Amino acid sequence: MADQSGTSNLLRFFVNGKKVERDDVDPELTLLQFLRTKLRLCGTKLGCGEGGCGACTVMISQYSHEEQKVRHHAINACLVPICAVDGCAVVTVEGIGSTKTRLHAVQERISKCHGSQCGFCTPGIVMSMYTLLRNNPQPSQAEMESAFEGNLCRCTGYRPILEGFKSLTKEFCCSGPGPGGQCCMTMKDKDGVEVSSTLYDVSKFTPYDPSQEPIFPPELMTADWSKERPFLVVKGERVTWYRPTSLKELLALKHGFPRAKIVVGNTEVGVEVKFRNLVYPVLISPSEINELHTIQSSETELTVGAAVTLTEFGHAMEELIKTLPEHKSRVLLAFVDMLRWFAGHQIRNVAAIGGNIMTASPISDLNPLLVAAKSQLTFVSFNGGTRTIPFTTDFFTGYRKVAVGEAEVLQSVTIPFTGPNEYFYGFKQAKRREDDIAIVNAGMRVRLSETENNTTRTVEDCSLAFGGMAAVIVTAKQTEQMLIGKEWTKDLFSEASKTLIDDLPLDSSAPGGKIEYRRSLTISFFFKFLLSVLNCVGTVEPEDLSAFQRTEPGSSKSVQVFQEVPSDQSADDTIGRPLAHVRAEHQATGEAVYIDDMPSLEDQRYIGFVCSSKAHAIIKSVDASSALAMEGVSHFISVKDVPGSNEIGVLVPDETVFADGKVYCIGHVIGVVLATTQKLAREAAAAVRVEYEELEPIITIEQAIKAESFIGDPMSFGKGDCESAFSSSDFVKEGEMRIGGQEHFYLETQASLAVPGEEDEMTLYTSTQNPSLSQTAAATALGVPSNRVVCKVKRMGGGFGGKETRASMLSAAAVVAARVSGHPTRFMLDRDEDMAITGQKHPFLAKFKVGFNKDGKVTALDIKLYSNGGWSLDLSGTVMTKAAGRIDHCYYWPTLAVTGWVCRTHLPSNTAFRGFGATQGNMYTESIITDVAGWCSLPAEEVREKNMYRTGDQTFYLQKLENVTLLRCWKEVIDRANLDKLKSDAAQFNKTNRWKKRGVAVIPTKFAIGFGQAGFMHQAGAFIVVYVDGSVLLTHGGTEMGQGLHTKMIQICSRVLAIPTSKIFLSETSTDTVPNTSPTAASLSTDLNGGAVKNAAEKIRDRLEPFKTKNPDGSWEDWVQAAYQDKVPLSATGFYGSPLEILENGKIAFLYFCYGAACAQVEIDTLTGDSQVLKTEIVMDVGNSLNPAIDIGQIEGAFVQGMGYFTMEESVVSPNGFLFSRGPGTYKIPGFADIPKEFNVALLRSAPNERAVYSSKAIGEPPLFLASSVFYAIKDAISAARSDAGLTGVFRLDSPATVERIRMACVDHVTKQVPPVDPTATPWAIMP
Repeated sequence: MADQSGTSNLLRFFVNGKKVERDDVDPELTLLQFLRTKLRLCGTKLGCGEGGCGACTVMISQYSHEEQKVRHHAINACLVPICAVDGCAVVTVEGIGSTKTRLHAVQERISKCHGSQCGFCTPGIVMSMYTLLRNNPQPSQAEMESAFEGNLCRCTGYRPILEGFKSLTKEFCCSGPGPGGQCCMTMKDKDGVEVSSTLYDVSKFTPYDPSQEPIFPPELMTADWSKERPFLVVKGERVTWYRPTSLKELLALKHGFPRAKIVVGNTEVGVEVKFRNLVYPVLISPSEINELHTIQSSETELTVGAAVTLTEFGHAMEELIKTLPEHKSRVLLAFVDMLRWFAGHQIRNVAAIGGNIMTASPISDLNPLLVAAKSQLTFVSFNGGTRTIPFTTDFFTGYRKVAVGEAEVLQSVTIPFTGPNEYFYGFKQAKRREDDIAIVNAGMRVRLSETENNTTRTVEDCSLAFGGMAAVIVTAKQTEQMLIGKEWTKDLFSEASKTLIDDLPLDSSAPGGKIEYRRSLTISFFFKFLLSVLNCVGTVEPEDLSAFQRTEPGSSKSVQVFQEVPSDQSADDTIGRPLAHVRAEHQATGEAVYIDDMPSLEDQRYIGFVCSSKAHAIIKSVDASSALAMEGVSHFISVKDVPGSNEIGVLVPDETVFADGKVYCIGHVIGVVLATTQKLAREAAAAVRVEYEELEPIITIEQAIKAESFIGDPMSFGKGDCESAFSSSDFVKEGEMRIGGQEHFYLETQASLAVPGEEDEMTLYTSTQNPSLSQTAAATALGVPSNRVVCKVKRMGGGFGGKETRASMLSAAAVVAARVSGHPTRFMLDRDEDMAITGQKHPFLAKFKVGFNKDGKVTALDIKLYSNGGWSLDLSGTVMTKAAGRIDHCYYWPTLAVTGWVCRTHLPSNTAFRGFGATQGNMYTESIITDVAGWCSLPAEEVREKNMYRTGDQTFYLQKLENVTLLRCWKEVIDRANLDKLKSDAAQFNKTNRWKKRGVAVIPTKFAIGFGQAGFMHQAGAFIVVYVDGSVLLTHGGTEMGQGLHTKMIQICSRVLAIPTSKIFLSETSTDTVPNTSPTAASLSTDLNGGAVKNAAEKIRDRLEPFKTKNPDGSWEDWVQAAYQDKVPLSATGFYGSPLEILENGKIAFLYFCYGAACAQVEIDTLTGDSQVLKTEIVMDVGNSLNPAIDIGQIEGAFVQGMGYFTMEESVVSPNGFLFSRGPGTYKIPGFADIPKEFNVALLRSAPNERAVYSSKAIGEPPLFLASSVFYAIKDAISAARSDAGLTGVFRLDSPATVERIRMACVDHVTKQVPPVDPTATPWAIMP
């Protein structure tokens, strides 16, 4: 053991300039937990707990005596142990600016440039940008965009964030006055309507002044803080943290505690502790061990200390590359390039190269490169001295196991420079371009013989190392041997690829799935390597250059166009103006309060959910004794404790608060434990033992169809006789298509706080889109009338339909726990819990038969739809009704028949999601229209336009279409995109590039607005109070989840009352203020609640009118005071019910339709399936926009979310119903780098809608489907690739168009060599 004399247990650090000294800290605590629970700095959010979303980003600063400078790093507070910040300065979002003092330039820009919607991700994004500015006060735009590689946002579509921060980059400038002296961003369209693309005034922003930043605490620059820190020992109940000060002390500790974990960034251990419930009793920090932090280079090699972070490693290589001869730097360039795609900055800033090696991940991005480079590893130990070994695959003895003694410590890794005739490249393919783990990666090195006069060279030595192809990193040994002595020509590929197939087998049931795709990637990577090297030593055919040359489209750019308000509109009237989100500044400063930010209540309890681990089983027993024996655990509550009805539900009571005898999915809630801390509640829940008798589960749609497992009866719609229409059609074709599900991935997970009161009262604070349903579910579970339950919603950190019903099922458990225990109870689900419990967007299967003529006119469609509803009804029936009822989409079908079945499976109940079934139905229609165009050999846009609805047409459900702006949107987007040029450019590109292809597609959308046949839901209420000082308190029945609803309501109230918006305050939504609310859903909330707010405001206005008439020169305050003194009521309720039209078939008509169109241009890598959206042009009819900034933000956010749905987001489920994709590490939503590089949005001008408030239109859901333009552009690009391979005609492409599907659809000489999987094998994962 190390001599621990002179040790300290005192942690000393600074937070936002204030010194913190603690000797009572539990080393298991993370920095995030400390900030939120101990310091009550709740601006830093918990989004995932695994360093994958960036919501917890803070800045850590440390003084380096060696460099004589302060280093600033953005880090994930959710992973960094609190002990690791000793001697550091921590800055959170609260520390840089406040609405009470001043906003920092970063906070000002993200809020005023409309970059904050729900706001949950905003503090993390602010801190990433802030850290960049502290290191580089005037970064380039590329550096700015790179700063957000580790941040996610689900609301905005990223564009406004990037656009706002451009004003802080060196490239930013304002173009100045345009023609006639007007702003260059204001113009007139061809019809003379004044339009603008100015959503904010940059000239009013406070310039960034780095000299005004808080100074680094001088105390931290003294030697005893930064250079001579003591041996630190921090002991907790289960874990002890050691920070030795010398290598000798470190080795002694490892000798005494051979199983101790050495922790640098905690990016691996932290995840294991959280998600695998592992406990490591001894953790050792090497932060003070100089030998592990050194970086040295010689003439032949680079030696890097094991504790050097990946950021430091990257910077050191970049500097070294500047000084080395070109040939020596080749290996370093490969590492630098790989690090670009390795996680985000927050992870790279703390993760160490040694940790990457020693964790032995089979998909490590660095280990294949290190192996291929013939690196060496140096180990030291207390008794064994030093040993250096070659880093080969023999180092890995099994899955995450290495051939290292327990007491040995990795000191350094040495990377040889490449020789004059040596070439080195790294390859990686993941689901997402940035911050994603590899599906397959590789490091490849070859040394060729020297020749004169550019004659053919032969292979002298080579290394081909792969990750993602086994439980360990592997090399293609036979291929390496076969290549020796061979001439390095393109012809070498044929022989090498055959050997690679034998070298890298992959069992059909191998973990990770994607068997054929992964095997194809190994060959594709070698093909790229072969050509890359050939390009250096010889010549490559021009068409083959695209195999290895990377497209760098540059930084993002965009234009937003909207109609200006009339010139005579009052300055106080903000309707039609781009007003910023009313709470954006509070969100940007971390002051906005979400459920988990609410202060602790006396004697409160945290809830830990005990969930089923089986998909379908009988519960034989539940034993909570071990959990209840834990100190601080007070209750286990299950079905027997429910005071009211355990049976709850949405449309029918077919769900339970707690499982009763049986479980029907993994994640089915069996009970809850109550504990004094959140961490303890989670640990106690894991300690509850449940014994099951397993039953056969049904997981997929196909299994449900076979078993005839359906929820309810099939639903059918249509008109005419399809068989008769088919018989008279020129062509009749049949087909199938699968569409996957989609996780909501709201950044704030499901959360509730239940506070019991007297006389059976219960106050429920919850993150829900449906306060009235939460109220009803709570009252039902408690067995009390609804007047005893008050549900309050201040804001949500995103919803997207996922909090319309599922929130109520969980909050019902919270109120039962509060009633039974007598304590306030609260929970915020961990990300993995949320994804496992709450369901998602419905996966669909369609089988269709379509008739059409040779001119592309469709004649008939007979389509059968199947959705995976999960185990209960929830809203699956209405989702299917929407999918089937909107199957016509934008086209007139003379004859149509659609039948839909909801499949009952043993998965969590699937639920509402933005688009609510219309997305799936529309997708099938567009796929069919695309195929019809292919069968007819006609341009897809010609077939679309030929079949498109016009004003006066009647839908198959007998609704006549009025004021159809579809063709206007369609023609304008084609004009704005310059479609002909886009297509000709793509054709030329495809002609000269064999391995990269571009595709173009234009897609229209038509979205029906209304709750369908639930006519009673078309209602809303509002309540306005005017106080005697003239201030106005506004309440309505809608909830705010980032969509700007509250902002629009304030604008409406402001217009009616003719007062500035600053006089109006909107606090929360509450069922005791506005009762019987409809859910904030179906894109109707502005229409309904806006109508109610307008109604209430008009009552106030009319009551004040006599006083205005009597005193026309008075102020608003004068009139209010006069009315009060005259005993005129200054509060008013408002109500609005949409006028409903009954069709001739007795059905309720939709209120109106929203229209739009989008054009997308993409580029795909046919060898890997990687794709990039180069350009998107959108035209959307939003009527007369109430707020162009909010409406454009909704369009962009919906589009990017739809991009994820159609191209990237993939739920991975095991055959027994276990969800593998339950966090940002395994489920990928689009990131900053995934948005279109050119992202333009225009709102259709002069298109008022008389059926909604102030002639506006709904906006939340309608734009989402436009993202399918990216899917069909990808399909167009695939067609070009298939054509090169001699394959023409229509082909099936299921959604999402993932990298796997894209690559395997691009059939070529690689895919043809990959043997098919064994159809009898049990796959690792299935499509539900």
